Amino acid sequence: MKLENFKTGIYKQQFKYKSFSPIPINQEWTWDDARINRLLEEASTALAQLDTFSLIVPDVDRFIFMHVVKEANTSSQIEGTQTKMDEAVVEKEYIADEKRDDWQEVQNYIMAMNMAIKELEDIPLSNRLLRQTHERLLDGVRGDRKTPGEFRRSQNWIGGTSLSDAVFIPPHHDELPELLSDLEKFWHNEKINVPHLIRIAISHYQFETIHPFLDGNGRIGRLLIGLYLLDKGLLAKPSLYLSAHLAKYKGQYYDSLTTVRESDDLGQWVRFFLVAVRDTARKGVETFQNIISMREDMRSRIQSLGGRMHNGTRLLEELYVRPYLAGPQIEKLLGVSRPTANSLILEFIKLGILYETTGYRRNRQYFFRNYFELYLDK
Repeated sequence: MKLENFKTGIYKQQFKYKSFSPIPINQEWTWDDARINRLLEEASTALAQLDTFSLIVPDVDRFIFMHVVKEANTSSQIEGTQTKMDEAVVEKEYIADEKRDDWQEVQNYIMAMNMAIKELEDIPLSNRLLRQTHERLLDGVRGDRKTPGEFRRSQNWIGGTSLSDAVFIPPHHDELPELLSDLEKFWHNEKINVPHLIRIAISHYQFETIHPFLDGNGRIGRLLIGLYLLDKGLLAKPSLYLSAHLAKYKGQYYDSLTTVRESDDLGQWVRFFLVAVRDTARKGVETFQNIISMREDMRSRIQSLGGRMHNGTRLLEELYVRPYLAGPQIEKLLGVSRPTANSLILEFIKLGILYETTGYRRNRQYFFRNYFELYLDK
């Protein structure tokens, strides 16, 4: 099917409302739009460069952890959580009681994402994997009563307070088995010649239109993008996450998905998606370049520690994963006494590596600010 000829689906009369039934997508896709060709080339090039950097950065998994934290936090913010990224890297005991529910949702996302990435080593991308990930995502947080790990068996809706005033009503739950089977087949269909970035663009639209869960569809749908890229070998490491871009252009993101359903214009969504991949991959390359430079700078700084350089190196490596630490945490991570930890902390402050953030005399927290800011969108 040509993108230009796409007919997104039909509305079906249900009891007192109409649900939207999308057409299957497991088929050949072509297009006449030259803009898509250009953007596909640019996005593919940027993605390949990002993949190369993820393989040459030493101990890259330490730095990818912060990418995961950023994705979890930003994707959750799109859905309404209020946790800030600096709070997402702090241990629960240092989070104010009124913020812990949102904080836990972000932590669930991190754990769900890491679990899914690990599972891909043994099983291919599948609806089963998405259900398992969904179950972990909603475990013990808001939405945990909305059948975690199960596709819905009742009608849901988007916007409004009920079916009567909903902005959009996804397909009836009886249609889900066929639609989700078609979606999974599309991911793995080797008989069609559709580039992977086009497949995942169409897949994300289709997943969000199907809206197969009672809660958590947006987060799972965005997580699906990274899992697909890993599953198909476009990335060797989980280094591309689009939520920061999608959050920055949140209105356009939602409008683009809505436009497909209302105007059959799938091409504009594909273009939006390819721009998101291109720009995010380019920023990821820039971040890895800055990490390499900063790592050399930090190593140079701690040369002055003399006999304490061994513990200084260990602390620095921990800070790349946990850029926000309190004194007792540093003691525990390094297995040293409190005076030894405090002395090392003071040296790191003098070297401009750590900054004390609380202003308290007790329960102080220390921030590896320069590194953390590499992950912020400016």
